[in-house]
Amino acid sequence: MENKRIDLHMHSIFSDGELLPSEIARRAIVLGHQSIAITDHIDYSNVEDIINIEESIVDVNKNWDIEVILGAEITHVPTESIDSLAKKAKELGVKIVVVHGETLNEPVLEGTNLAAVKSKYVDILAHPGIITYGEAEIAKDNDVFLEISGRKGHCLANGHVANIARELDCDLLINSDSHAPGDLMDFDRAYKVGIGAGLNKDEALKALIENPKRLIERSLK
Repeated sequence: MENKRIDLHMHSIFSDGELLPSEIARRAIVLGHQSIAITDHIDYSNVEDIINIEESIVDVNKNWDIEVILGAEITHVPTESIDSLAKKAKELGVKIVVVHGETLNEPVLEGTNLAAVKSKYVDILAHPGIITYGEAEIAKDNDVFLEISGRKGHCLANGHVANIARELDCDLLINSDSHAPGDLMDFDRAYKVGIGAGLNKDEALKALIENPKRLIERSLK
């Protein structure tokens, strides 16, 4: 497939990733990416530091043929703090707010999914694990995108997420959750992750092309 890749969940050395923002962008260009969001992990200890990568993003966007978006991933925080932390991140200039959902791979606090989908400041619920019908319905009502994850461990519930999203007509994204060079996925690889989760061709292409474009358009207004 010759479609351009969009990936809205990636990590740099400013949290637990291995690469500088510019190196992520360079590798993404080589793999055929059109747009990426760098979404480093935040809580209240470092939310104000997230803008430290903004100059790098501006530099890349000015000089290279790729769109890099400032994002952040709220990770392992009290559920009561998710909405206010997401609001603060947006006030600081973050365009796409991700919440680290209740993956089967980590001891995420129960209630994180619900708090995320109820917040009007959250854009993506990442690797939501065994998300409930009620949580997915709220995500749909609040235009929170659900993630099919390419990351090892976090991908364990992809089939469940795909099934529940199909039943309720929720919006899906297929993201890499990249932390290292080998985590980045070109379009064909991401498409196969979607098909492997149980999506049909049209559903996978919508999650890869239409949905991320719509989220970017909304986020950059």
